[in-house]
Amino acid sequence: MKTIETINKDINEVTMKINETYPELAKYIAEMPVTIPDTSNPKIDVKRLEEYFNSLTELYKRYQQH
Repeated sequence: MKTIETINKDINEVTMKINETYPELAKYIAEMPVTIPDTSNPKIDVKRLEEYFNSLTELYKRYQQH
């Protein structure tokens, strides 16, 4: 299982890719009514972070196909 630090790194990397490559997608994501897990909370659930990362990655992959 990944650690919170590893997942945060993965989230940051995909977020940077989206911001650099598809600024319009980054804007869309920023405006979505999605609750981004609070990574500063030491009690954050690793599973929630992984789910957020997976959904962000899936959105990025789907956007690349269009």
